[in-house]
Amino acid sequence: MHGVFQKQAWVRVRWLRKSTARGVVTFNCYIYIYIHSRRQGFITWLLFVVSLDLPHSCVINREREREGDMGSTDWKLPDHQKIAKDKIIAVVVLDGWGEFKEDQYNCIHVAETPVMDSLKTHAPNRWRLVKAHGNAVGLPSDDDMGNSEVGHNALGAGRIFAQGAKLVDSALATGKIYGGEGFKYIKESFETGTLHLIGLLSDGGVHSRLDQLQVRASEHGAKRIRVHILTDGRDVLDGSSVGFVETLEKDLEDLCKKGVDAKVASGGGRMYVTMDRYENDWDVVKRGWDAQVLGEAPYKFRSAVEAVKKLRAEPNANDQYLPPFVIVDENDKAVGPIVDGDAVVTFNFRADRMVMMAKALEYENFDKFDRVRFPKIRYAGMLQYDGELKLPSHYLVSPPEIDRTSGEYLVKNGIRTFACSETVKFGHVTFFWNGNRSGCFNPELEEYVEIPSDVGITFNQEPKMKALEISEKAKEAILSRRFDQIRINIPNGDMVGHTGDIAATKVACKVTDEAVKIIIDAIEQVGGIYVITADHGNAEDMVKRNKAGDPLLDKNGNIQILTSHTLQPVPIAIGGPGLAPNIRFRQDLPGAGLANVAATVINLHGFEAPKDYEPSLIEVTDS
Repeated sequence: MHGVFQKQAWVRVRWLRKSTARGVVTFNCYIYIYIHSRRQGFITWLLFVVSLDLPHSCVINREREREGDMGSTDWKLPDHQKIAKDKIIAVVVLDGWGEFKEDQYNCIHVAETPVMDSLKTHAPNRWRLVKAHGNAVGLPSDDDMGNSEVGHNALGAGRIFAQGAKLVDSALATGKIYGGEGFKYIKESFETGTLHLIGLLSDGGVHSRLDQLQVRASEHGAKRIRVHILTDGRDVLDGSSVGFVETLEKDLEDLCKKGVDAKVASGGGRMYVTMDRYENDWDVVKRGWDAQVLGEAPYKFRSAVEAVKKLRAEPNANDQYLPPFVIVDENDKAVGPIVDGDAVVTFNFRADRMVMMAKALEYENFDKFDRVRFPKIRYAGMLQYDGELKLPSHYLVSPPEIDRTSGEYLVKNGIRTFACSETVKFGHVTFFWNGNRSGCFNPELEEYVEIPSDVGITFNQEPKMKALEISEKAKEAILSRRFDQIRINIPNGDMVGHTGDIAATKVACKVTDEAVKIIIDAIEQVGGIYVITADHGNAEDMVKRNKAGDPLLDKNGNIQILTSHTLQPVPIAIGGPGLAPNIRFRQDLPGAGLANVAATVINLHGFEAPKDYEPSLIEVTDS
């Protein structure tokens, strides 16, 4: 809660849920005073902490009481003067569905997508493009591809918050990272232990960046450093891992010349080692644990460059799925297993694919796989990956504080909400949409449904994924009339697009269109409104291109497949029988992005959006 008392100072009260057991919810209340100093910036004082136990039945009532507290957020949204309330609204996010020129490598164009085509052509004043990358979603520059996490943050928050890479850039540039509690915590291991760095070796800017790996820890006391690399090929070009590893090993050699014992210790491909998400496949994390902690892997090499080159030479090998390997010395002994007394940093700044490894590194009570041993280490994430779970408990850079999301506003104004996707994107329409917050704002008004994703296969093997199951769940929710907003994510364009399989991605786009039709048909039956949009591009461009935009060919004359996200804008379409004929998209927001969608949806629910939200995309004409 925020209460502004004067221009230079304010008080902040934070109620943080600690645990739930036997019908009792424990809250900690942190009361801060913030003072602005022209010379020192913001100075924070923690006044005191109070613990409070409440019966579960009282928790929701307490949330309502907070609305009347001095200094609290005014959650009441004014009624929109020209848009009626009480319409059922379906908000549909097509993951990885961008807009690009129409050629044979644009799977969205080539696939049979009559529904999405008709939205574009039949109502031009209710279809437009919005930005989904770079500054529009809080990333450092417009050369940075968007991703599902920052995209859903922007869609839900209605404002643009500095995101992972930008936060870490700032902390490194100012040196703040080295003075923070997280770095001080791991530094206590530097004198006698090893600093281990685990993360994605890439400059893609989606999960991590190569230049941020060089945290100059040696200048702050680290004497022994081991790097556990995860090769990319998904957010960057497949095959680029060799160059990244060569650069890294050169940097580590330079550190060795300065007296620092620095080496690559292990590695593997991101989709096969360590970086699973949403507890989809714990075997992925176990492979990482075995290599990074136990020093055990099916492949052993004397250098990381040798490892990546030889493993990539195997048939059908690619960076994403390289098997785990360890680096060994002349005695065939692993050079860098994690042991008691060491410090560990997972240097990815993006949360979703580090949460599972963070649990394995931090939780003493852990039953997802046999860890064999659980070393006593000092562990920190680059950021805190889950604010609700407080995971990890130590981190180097504080995450963006995303407050007052559209989901919370709407629930506090009585909007009953249903959210659904399959496992791989379920967290996006819940956790990320809600400002990196787990759980419901009000369980009495919200229902979140997760459909299990396929496991043990790559998504091009089953390109239909769970699109139809998701849309059927949405249809049931719409026709039940129990909810005012039905929010879903259809993952196919992104997840299948990432495989680089053009034929399978066409199937993925086709079934996505079929899923959209199911939802629109249901909206038609209840007189509702639909909002169809996307979080970033992917399936609309499946090949690498030169500066002229022509496909690149390899030495054998074959096209070079693109598996990453893109910099392309994404569509947004509105419609349905509940949408008044005089509502259309504004023409004065050419640079609008995903953050503008939140105010748009709030308006369609019959409310005015908060004044500091990015402007709504719609207007109500006189005729």
